[in-house]
Amino acid sequence: MSHAFRELLRKVGSGTHTSEPLTREEAAAATRMMLLQEATPAQIGAFMIAHRIRRPTGTELAGMLDAYEELGPQLQPIAAAHPVTVMGIPYDGRSRTAPLSPLIALILATAHCPVVMHGGDRMPTKEGEPLIDYWRGLGVDWSQLTLTQVQHVLAATGLGFIYLPSHFPLAHGLVPYREQIGKRPPFATMELIWSPYAGEAHVVSGFVHPPTELMFQEAIALRGINHFTSVKGLEGSSDLPRERTAIIGLGAPAIGFERLHLHPRDYGFEGKNVALDTTPTIAEAMKTVLQGQPSELMQSTLWSGGFYLWRCGACRSLEAGIQEAKRLLTEGLVLQKLRQLQQVATPLQLAR
Repeated sequence: MSHAFRELLRKVGSGTHTSEPLTREEAAAATRMMLLQEATPAQIGAFMIAHRIRRPTGTELAGMLDAYEELGPQLQPIAAAHPVTVMGIPYDGRSRTAPLSPLIALILATAHCPVVMHGGDRMPTKEGEPLIDYWRGLGVDWSQLTLTQVQHVLAATGLGFIYLPSHFPLAHGLVPYREQIGKRPPFATMELIWSPYAGEAHVVSGFVHPPTELMFQEAIALRGINHFTSVKGLEGSSDLPRERTAIIGLGAPAIGFERLHLHPRDYGFEGKNVALDTTPTIAEAMKTVLQGQPSELMQSTLWSGGFYLWRCGACRSLEAGIQEAKRLLTEGLVLQKLRQLQQVATPLQLAR
C-alpha cells in the first residue's frame, strides 16, 4: 500500500463537506502513482470513483496533464504552415451518430493543417466504436505503427495517431478500472484536452456539460495552451451537430476566450445527424464522401470540415471554409491525401 497515495485519497474522498481539492502538484503525484501502479488496485479504484463524485477542478486536470507529459508519449515538432491540431474525442466511442473526425482530419491535412488524434480500442463505459476501427476501414492501421513510425507519418503526411495500448501502455493499464467502477473517471475528462505533441498545438476538445468546459479553460490556462477550441458536439465529440445550434468556445492569445453559436440552418446544413451503423457500413460511406458523392454524410462533413478549415486558419471565413471543403472533396484531393497516407503507413506496418 502507498501511504503517500492514501493521504491524497483522504483529501478527495472525505465527503461533501470535508473533502478538499488537490493542488496541481498533488494531482500530478496521484496520477503518477496510479500510472506506475504504485498505488494498490483498491486505492486506484477508490480514488477514481471519489474523484468522479466530487468532480475534478481545472487545477487538478492541469496536474494530471503534467504527469501525462512526464510519463506519456510525445510526438516531436514538425515543420508546418499552421499549428498542429490535436483532436480530443471521448475514448469510449460512439453509440448513436456516425463519426466525422477521420474525414475532418483528412480535409485539414489536405489543406496543410496537420492533425494528431489519440485513443484506444473499445472502451468502457459506453463501449462504443473507437476511431481506430474507422481508420482501419479506410486502410490505415495505426495500431501497427511504433511511436517512431507515427512520427515519420506525421512529418510526411500531416496526420498522426497515438494508440494507447502500444504508445502509452501505462495509461492503457488503467482502462480496466473504468469497467470495474462503471463510470467515466476524471481521466476521461482530462484526455479530451491532452496533447501528445511537443510543438505548438491547437487543442480541440468536445464536451457535453458546461461545467466541463469551465474546467478546461482553467486547465489550459495553467498549462499555457494558447490555441484552444471547445465544441458541444455529437456525443461529446468535436463533430458539429446539424439538429441544433453548435455551441463553440474559441481561445487564442489575440482574443482571449469568445463564445460562438453556429446555427446550421443559416448555412443550409440543418438536418438530421447521420445515424450510427456498422463500422464497415460507415467506412464505406466515408469512402463515398472521399469520392465527392453527395449524401447526408457529405453534408455533415462539409459543415464540420468547413468550420475547422476556417478555425485552423486555412480559410478567412466559415463560408469560404465550406466551399473549400467541398472543392477538396469533389476534386479528389482529400482522397489523394488518404492514398498518400496509405502509401506511407502500409510499408511501415509490414516492416514490423
